[in-house]
Formats: sequence, structure tokens, C-alpha cells
Amino acid sequence: MDTTKALDIAYEKNLDLVLVAPNGNPPVCKIMNYGKYKFEQAKKEKEAKKKQKVYEVKELRITPNTEEHDFNFKAKNARKFIEDGCKVKITVRFRGRELNYVKQGETILNQFIEALSDIAVPEKKPVLEGKNMFIILAKKAEK
Repeated sequence: MDTTKALDIAYEKNLDLVLVAPNGNPPVCKIMNYGKYKFEQAKKEKEAKKKQKVYEVKELRITPNTEEHDFNFKAKNARKFIEDGCKVKITVRFRGRELNYVKQGETILNQFIEALSDIAVPEKKPVLEGKNMFIILAKKAEK
């Protein structure tokens, strides 16, 4: 159909002529209410966004020579955060010469993994970035 004729038909019906496939031979157009179409699309996107789960990441900072009581306190807080549905990022901060004892920091992170193994799993192994080593613990998937 000729473009001008299609535009006339769309104008008579108070609708829009929308180009659907510009690369086709001949190009394909559609007569529709474009405002309503855009509204429907926005509504669908909003619904999809509602169903999406956003995780909050809580961070706990420790040092490589954290004592047992402090460790238990931090582990208790981490357990509470995980049960609330948050992910927990546990960061070991190395200051000064402590950077020579990276193994000690890795050991304390592994202790966190063991202490919270009943409700959480690590997303990846302990990673050293600059002067910080961290892991992220997420809630175990329910079966």
C-alpha cells in the first residue's frame, strides 16, 4: 500500500502509522495507537522489575589477628544479616607489616566460611585486592 494512503487511513481512525520492519522489502508498517503501546510496554517493565530480587550487601571488617570473642561477635552479626536475606562481604584489612601474613587472613576467612556453612555458601574463594582480602557469603539455596 502507498505510504500516503496508509497515513490517510491512520488519520481517519485517529491512530498512528508505526514502522515495524524498515529493512523489509517493502518496509512493513502497522496502524496502531502508539501512546497506548508505549504505556503497555512501560507497565510490563514495571511488573518485571517488581519480581526482581535486589540483594543488599552488608560489610564486616576484621584484621588478621582478630581475637576469638570478636570473631564470634562478628560471626553472630553475619548470621543475622544472612538470615535477613542480605549478602555479607567479610573484609580482612592488612595494615603495615600485616601484609606479610596473608595466610593468617585467609585462615580467618575460612573460619567464617566454616562457622556459617550451615546457612551460607561463599560466592568465590578469598581474593586479595591491594591491602584487603575479602569473600562474599550468600544464603544457601533452599531445596
